[in-house]
Amino acid sequence: MPPKTIPLEGYRGYPESEMLARTVDLLATMERRRSVRDFSDRDVPDRVIENCLRVACTAPSGANLQPWHFVVVRNPDVKSRIRVAAEAEERDFYERRAPKEWLEALAPLGTDTRKPFLETAPLLIVIFAQAYGITADGSRIKHYYVHESVGIAAGLLITALHLAGLVTLTHTPAPMKFLSEILERPDNERPFLLMPVGYPAEDARVPDVHRRAYEQNVDFV
Repeated sequence: MPPKTIPLEGYRGYPESEMLARTVDLLATMERRRSVRDFSDRDVPDRVIENCLRVACTAPSGANLQPWHFVVVRNPDVKSRIRVAAEAEERDFYERRAPKEWLEALAPLGTDTRKPFLETAPLLIVIFAQAYGITADGSRIKHYYVHESVGIAAGLLITALHLAGLVTLTHTPAPMKFLSEILERPDNERPFLLMPVGYPAEDARVPDVHRRAYEQNVDFV
């Protein structure tokens, strides 16, 4: 049986001059994006976050199974528990598990075991990857290309947040099982990314690091 299809609707094409202008504007906007660790506690409107999450959910996924789940954490007590657990994992990482080369690579960023942004930021977005889906009758549906799919959704989310005038940080304390426990997520989900989200503090500073030259990243053949 052939797959069910529908006409492509909503596509918008643009003249070449407008295509170029749009890409120039987007590039200029995204080149200002930085990972931020100094957050203001200023609140962010729910509707803005909801729209950014809706953007993330437009991501393509393996077999269109959409193997992601997003948890928005605003509760101060829950944020505090997450910080305590994350810092415990980070202490173990920095003091015992991290190889010398890894610590040397992290040195220019000035990171350490303290993660105050997990409480200061007005909200955290925790992205979970679903290894399999669960139907209404309790049976399992295998998911495909889970990490690739969730990674694309995360990239769209980061872009949407930046375009909205917000800042964020991709935080990955390892292991992150504590997020499943604190947020009481089901067995088919694994933590993928922990993102504090909000506005930068007035005195926010970022590491003096630079992106590789475009030419180092791209080849045309």
